[in-house]
Amino acid sequence: MRVIDHIQERKRQGKVPYYSFEYFPPKTEEGKVNLKDRVERMVGDLDPLFIDVTWGAGGSTSEASLQVSHWLQTYSGAEVMMHLTLTNMSLEDLDSALEKAKELGINNILALRGDPPSGQERWVPPGAGLEYASDLVRYIKQKYGDYFGVAVAGYAEGHIDCETRDQDIRNLKTKVDAGADLVITQFFYDVDTFLDFVDRCREIGITCPIIPGIMPIQNYQGFHKMTTFCQTKVPQEILDKLEEIKDDEDAVKDYGVELGTKMVKKMIDHGIEGFHFYTLNLERTVRRTLENLNIIQKERDTPWRKVATRQTEGVRPIFWNYRPKSYIDRTYSWDDYPNGRWGDSRSPAFGFSYPMERYPLYTLKQQESLIKKWGTPTSIEDIEEVFVKFLKHEIDRLPWYEEIVDKETLIIQNLLQNMNRKGLLTLNSQPQVNGLPSSNPGVGWGPTKPEGYIYQRAYIEFFSPQNKVEDIIEELSKNPTISYVATDIQGSLKTNIPEGTTIAATWGVFPNREVVQPTIVDRDVFYNWWSKEAFNVWLNEWGSLYEKDSESYNLLKSIHDTYYLFMVVENDYIKGDIEKVFERVLERLS
Repeated sequence: MRVIDHIQERKRQGKVPYYSFEYFPPKTEEGKVNLKDRVERMVGDLDPLFIDVTWGAGGSTSEASLQVSHWLQTYSGAEVMMHLTLTNMSLEDLDSALEKAKELGINNILALRGDPPSGQERWVPPGAGLEYASDLVRYIKQKYGDYFGVAVAGYAEGHIDCETRDQDIRNLKTKVDAGADLVITQFFYDVDTFLDFVDRCREIGITCPIIPGIMPIQNYQGFHKMTTFCQTKVPQEILDKLEEIKDDEDAVKDYGVELGTKMVKKMIDHGIEGFHFYTLNLERTVRRTLENLNIIQKERDTPWRKVATRQTEGVRPIFWNYRPKSYIDRTYSWDDYPNGRWGDSRSPAFGFSYPMERYPLYTLKQQESLIKKWGTPTSIEDIEEVFVKFLKHEIDRLPWYEEIVDKETLIIQNLLQNMNRKGLLTLNSQPQVNGLPSSNPGVGWGPTKPEGYIYQRAYIEFFSPQNKVEDIIEELSKNPTISYVATDIQGSLKTNIPEGTTIAATWGVFPNREVVQPTIVDRDVFYNWWSKEAFNVWLNEWGSLYEKDSESYNLLKSIHDTYYLFMVVENDYIKGDIEKVFERVLERLS
């Protein structure tokens, strides 16, 4: 979806101000992995309108920019805007980059002339009639129509290569007239200069959104280097304050948050609706600034996080709630997608696009970090403790969870902790919900203006030792509203759910819409696909951290080889009580 369409939708809904983030491709593979983790956190917690990825001078990071843009567009949940510059780019290079972006599902381009490459003093046009950013905008629009949303750069203080600010603004008008949808400015620290720039733009007929670029001060040396390189005007009071605290890194960061907050507040007071943060691939200062401003627009359209390339998807099996990247990879070639409806799992159109062993791979640094979180377990009690620590937020992930545990899990957290302490190792779960408002901070999703109502069947999924399986099933079978499936790595199947059955796990009722059913429990998908992935995690993901035949590896292998995986649904979402059901199960097991 084009960013300009997102902006117009936000304005129609009254969801302003909005904000976006910029990142650059790291030079190392490990840096890319760490950036992906950071972006996922920032997108998941802060919900930016879009994110953009830079393009190095002369296309020096073109491959990395495409790679990072593709990954973020596919998995992060954010709309991606990719930079594209003319510097050292032939017409064939531009065509290749644009075709690749389209192939990867990227809908937005920031069209730039670009800076001179390293070692070259002046910028040299690449030829083919492409001399300015306006030429690039025109070329994209002529060749691709409205497929790409196109943004261009603006300079509140005037471009360093332009003789006057007025001439620079006329040049900007040329870019907008060529087809640009919006303007993102270079960073600045003088708000009055920016506001004057906006007024001048409006006076000559530039009516599209003008989004100010904000670069929070992260450290003194970086600030000094960037403002000197870009010849940025910095008010004297800011220079004086930084000179006073420049040797205290924490004080500089605190001042960066204070200054960024003050600048954005002033612009909001003058009617500015959007803000673009140059993150420098860092998180803390941007996060603190947004929290200070109290403008974080965090809403869930569905109980699971959508990605930009799957806006029409409306239904997912509950099993992959915490492994969205795995789910997206596995349904990548699903023929029926993107109709937004979950098809019959027995259909030949339902398939997975890669061997399970490919996902995921840990870097050495990640391995060290994960061993710190999960330890080197040598007993079942050690395993149980890892699961309990995760539920208590003492560690931030499990091998089955790409994301932190949902807030709604807190509602049944005591039950889940008790289950883990009794040897039932819990994965996915949700409490039952009967008509809570969609604005509810724990379970809410979907539209809140006007408000709707949320419903859920209680659901718990867990691994169980083989010697407890029959007792668990006997206790569950006493409850006529309970549905269950249990299976092991050999494919044994114990269930009271008929083959081909799909159960609505979550649904919502909203004004002027059909009943929305975003989460389901599909018996055959659980048995044929998800259970195999869930078991595989014991060895191929958690087990990959340890030497084969080590005590920890052998412990995980024994669980993989002998445990059962259960899913349990309480169908009565009004009077059912899954906590009491499992209290009786745990009492029996004791």
